Amino acid sequence: MLAAALLAAVAMPSRAAEPASDALEGSLCRAPDWLEFYDPTLPVTGDREQAETLVDADAVESPDSIVYTLTGNVRITRADQRLSADKASFDQDKKHVEAEGTLRYQDRTLLLAGDKLVGDLDQSRTKVTPARYQLVGARGNGNATLVETLDADRAHLENADYSTCELGATDWRLYAREMWLDRETGVGRARGMKLALGEVPILYLPYARFPLDDRRQSGFLYPGIGASNDGGFDIELPYYLNLAPNYDATITPRVVGRRGLMMGGEFRYLTPSMRGTLSGTWMPNDRDADRSRGYFRVQHGQSLWTGFSLQADVRRVSDRRYFEDFGDSLTTAATSALPSSIALVGRGSWWTLGLSADSIQLTDPLLPDSAEPYKRLPRFTVEAEHALGPDWLVAGLRSEIVRFDKPDALDGKRFDYYPYVALPFETAAWFVRPELGYRTTRYDLTPDTTDTRTRSMPIGSLDAGLVFDRDVNWFGKDYEQTLEPRLYYLRVPYRDQDDLPVFDTRELTFGLSELFRTNRYAGADRQTDANQLALALSTRLIADDTGQERARLSLGQIRYFDPPRVQLPGVPVVERSESAFIAEVEVRLSENWTAAVAEQYDPKLSRTDFSSVRLQRRFSGDGVFNADYRYRVGQLEQIDFSGAFPVADNWRLIGRYDYSLRDHKPLEVLGGFEYESCCYAVRLLGRHYVRNVEGETNDAIYFELELKGLGGLGRASEQFLRKAIQGYR
Repeated sequence: MLAAALLAAVAMPSRAAEPASDALEGSLCRAPDWLEFYDPTLPVTGDREQAETLVDADAVESPDSIVYTLTGNVRITRADQRLSADKASFDQDKKHVEAEGTLRYQDRTLLLAGDKLVGDLDQSRTKVTPARYQLVGARGNGNATLVETLDADRAHLENADYSTCELGATDWRLYAREMWLDRETGVGRARGMKLALGEVPILYLPYARFPLDDRRQSGFLYPGIGASNDGGFDIELPYYLNLAPNYDATITPRVVGRRGLMMGGEFRYLTPSMRGTLSGTWMPNDRDADRSRGYFRVQHGQSLWTGFSLQADVRRVSDRRYFEDFGDSLTTAATSALPSSIALVGRGSWWTLGLSADSIQLTDPLLPDSAEPYKRLPRFTVEAEHALGPDWLVAGLRSEIVRFDKPDALDGKRFDYYPYVALPFETAAWFVRPELGYRTTRYDLTPDTTDTRTRSMPIGSLDAGLVFDRDVNWFGKDYEQTLEPRLYYLRVPYRDQDDLPVFDTRELTFGLSELFRTNRYAGADRQTDANQLALALSTRLIADDTGQERARLSLGQIRYFDPPRVQLPGVPVVERSESAFIAEVEVRLSENWTAAVAEQYDPKLSRTDFSSVRLQRRFSGDGVFNADYRYRVGQLEQIDFSGAFPVADNWRLIGRYDYSLRDHKPLEVLGGFEYESCCYAVRLLGRHYVRNVEGETNDAIYFELELKGLGGLGRASEQFLRKAIQGYR
């Protein structure tokens, strides 16, 4: 009776916990130091209610069979629970229990040490004074002058502290004058709370409310802090609202020093058939720009019935300079167009159809209004491919019906149909796919609805390739080497298309994949004429032991029997018998070295049209260094160096230098450091970058303090660093 009473007094119900294993280990965390009485052999599983209770003590006394007393090396064990003390007593009538003298308790989730325990089992109340505790299933430890269980689910602590750092460490610690824990609701409350780094308090809250488990709770999230010479001091304080199990919201007030107050928000919802997010920002008065500013986005996905879904992504911004003023990346500032779309999509085993509406908002302040793309309201597409009887005969259709709308411009409808038949033959060593189709495109232009223009032509192609392989041994390692020649013949007769409008068509950037397409344009307003043969050769080196591709080389070119004559308006026809050579090489030199080169060389003009060189070196675990060179004729020439460099235990220097050789100035310079230990991380970054298309620059400072197991303070920078430094982790 005494043993069961003592174990019931000290233990609180807890969620299932895993033993101390992976949750406690990590590249920065050594094996934990435990309170001195921790016994790793104690079971971590078992039904406490069904398990027998084992009692051991030097002496047992009970003069009246009501009050029992154990003295000397008292130890009580049941399943995963163990309680030890110098002396223990239990009054059976009053249900009163006491234990004192080197009090120790251990179960699958908790270690607890104190000097004295007093409990009332009828009211499920227990007091342990003073107390030290340590979590077993996760990192966490602390002290309290009093730990009091108020009932089976609630506890009260006085003068308590908590940290996920190693036992006895003072890197950071959370203190509270009083704390109440409610496991039934999953909510903790504290009064007189402060957060200290070492001995230095950095945050004080007279009252705090926080979650005890993974159940969501409404409350303030950690603030984001930053500064820049364009916006000044920048701070945001998000507040999370747990509205229901399947939807929630976050409200984020943000103060941008030189501009004013901005309100941001996000609403998320989830049901068995749909999910989505509504987000946006609003600044009623930007003092610097002297106008209101804002942005919103609606993302929605919904399953309607078998094979059909509704997808929506709608975005709007108040003005074209919003991203350069409130975004924090070069990519965001360079955003020139903001697409929005709503689509009903259906898919079957051999068909796909879509009904959509989309538009694009210009966000580049240098582009005129006339450059705004057409709205496609609506757009209907059908794609299908199905075997006709024998597997080697396939029929297909690619079609589109779309209406284009744009103020003060030629509008109209476009009908585009491309039925085709193909004979695909394929084995592991070779493939051949001849294809023959007929493309018809018709325009009904407005306001003159009698203006109808058409274009029709047959399209024939032959795609064929071989796959050779052999076993090789290089530098003492076994590999499989492949040799993969491929040819693609395309024949499309010339049709004069100068009278056709250009609604949504652009020429594709020339690359390796463009060697094997029936059209060098994206969009149906132009269909290239062709009498050409694309030749490509690839070889790969695959490691026998891991199956990993260690090297790949591809080389290709198009030979024109008749030079292409179809062009977009204003683009001259170029007489040529061959395209640029395309070469791509990627080599994994070792586990730590990777190199990649892409090159396009034009033999007619004896010049390089495009060049890209990338070298990456990994070292010392998480260290990485990147060196990149990018060139495109008439557009850009850049060098880019970036990396994260370990300089001592837990310390890394972070840097990036992105320089435009064409403009003779840096596009982005980033430098700083990060320190990361088992229980916290600090990042401090300084950044100079181009903030808009006119080339104006901005300077910014990013500071982040992450307290592991608790949260972060400052501007979250890890996602930004992943984009800025390839291979950062």
